[in-house]
Amino acid sequence: MINKKNIYLAGPLFSHAERDFNVYLRDKLVENGFSVFLPQEDGNDDIETRLEVRQKNIFEMDVKAIDNCEIVVAVLDGGSDVDSGTAWEIGYAYAKEKKILGIRTDFRTFGPEGNVNLMIEVSLDALEKDVKGLISSLKRYA
Repeated sequence: MINKKNIYLAGPLFSHAERDFNVYLRDKLVENGFSVFLPQEDGNDDIETRLEVRQKNIFEMDVKAIDNCEIVVAVLDGGSDVDSGTAWEIGYAYAKEKKILGIRTDFRTFGPEGNVNLMIEVSLDALEKDVKGLISSLKRYA
């Protein structure tokens, strides 16, 4: 891939498991030639920073990163519904006409309505169930 596409990696980042998966996914995306903004590292969004930096600064940094990306990858795991911050990032990216790909490795469904809330699912250009499928879908936009 000659011209790296910029990805904003949206997802929950509040437990060790979530943060570890985000880093794993970021590394896989980078290995496949993408440039990735990971809020938990690139956006100074962690417990220590939140105590030192106003939330508005974190918000503005993340919004700017979405504005500057070409693709948003959203981690949609976490039980019966999507993390509220991730849902906001998807909505903002949708309004900005960004490509949005979701990954949901959690096999639980939202019920008869689908895998996730219909407002999230319909906003996505693709919804994949594993990293391999996500990488394959992303290559269509590279």
